Amino acid sequence: MEHCPFCWDAVRYEATAHNEHCALIRNPDKVLNGSYMIVTKAHRATVFDMTEEEWADTYRLLRQAKQMIDRDSAPDGYNVGWNCSPVGGQTVPHVHLHVIPRFRDEPMAGRGIRHHLKQESNRRGSDTVQQW
Repeated sequence: MEHCPFCWDAVRYEATAHNEHCALIRNPDKVLNGSYMIVTKAHRATVFDMTEEEWADTYRLLRQAKQMIDRDSAPDGYNVGWNCSPVGGQTVPHVHLHVIPRFRDEPMAGRGIRHHLKQESNRRGSDTVQQW
């Protein structure tokens, strides 16, 4: 991808922290105040394209991000997740892990990252409820 906004050249001066393979950056989305993203320095389209070393460095930065967010915001919970491909909600085709603090006083508190997916209105014709 030409001029990827998440490649290392684009985020190096905005990185809050980084290690050999990944960088931690603040999420620019104003609605998700206090949230971060972990991006690979090498251009990778999705989480499925990451190397083992990138996975390990992502984990290290995830732990660091949690410590920073806990210190700065004291959230009541977290959402952590990847979107993959446009149908999966990925808007920039460079792997990025969202680290989002959540608070009790939010209008959507208690609704997780799968909430909208579990709605009856999102069911496909072939989807059936599986009994466990």
